[in-house]
Amino acid sequence: MPPPYDDMGTAVPLARPPRRVVSLVPSLTEAIAVSRPDVLAGATRWCSHPADLDVVRVRGTKNPDREAIARLRPDLVIANKEENRELDVTRLRAAGVPVWVTVVETVPQALDSLGRLFTEALGSPVPDWLDTARTLWSGPSPAVTATVAVPIWRDPWMVVGRSTFTGDLLRRAGLANAFAGHPDRYPQVAREEIDRPEVDVVLLPDEPYVFTERDGPEAFHHAPTRLVSGRHLTWYGPSLLPAHATLERLVATL
Repeated sequence: MPPPYDDMGTAVPLARPPRRVVSLVPSLTEAIAVSRPDVLAGATRWCSHPADLDVVRVRGTKNPDREAIARLRPDLVIANKEENRELDVTRLRAAGVPVWVTVVETVPQALDSLGRLFTEALGSPVPDWLDTARTLWSGPSPAVTATVAVPIWRDPWMVVGRSTFTGDLLRRAGLANAFAGHPDRYPQVAREEIDRPEVDVVLLPDEPYVFTERDGPEAFHHAPTRLVSGRHLTWYGPSLLPAHATLERLVATL
């Protein structure tokens, strides 16, 4: 039987469905912890959901502890093209550890990638929450209600740009990304480019930069701001369900 192929088109040698999995992607850690907690052996320190997640931590997404991963003797490590380094994936594979790499830049891509992760990599049925998420997010996009900007860092200011999962999620909720036409996916911009009359609201997530009531809103004088959960804007897993409700409520207030 031929091996399954990950989202990068790389064959992943799996003699049997994995029994020990290490996830280097917070979204996918949550997805596996909710649906197949029995196989999850390790995760990064950024993997914060579910709140009661009790697995070995293997440092961060950009600097995973490969020795700690090896000690867990995983059947499979799960990574993401954007969130993890190619160097770490290459070195794990060179050490004989199978790695499944996901690629997610749109909501449909996320839904399909999650489906293949469960059925082809983990040998599991598609979880009910994924079917529900597909129903919620696969319909026609509503008319645009407002134009938003989503900073992800300050000093320097960086925002969500073109070809991102977050931008597609916003569009499917009826919100236009003010920087969707920028040539970069996560451009560095001047604060004044964000704080302008054409932007109806600035969404300030709590990750990767932790914007708070005292750190973020005070920088903007023209565009109103809203603090939002970064998990509801950037994660693709069970979070897609509360994200739909959160953005629906947000749009209703604009």
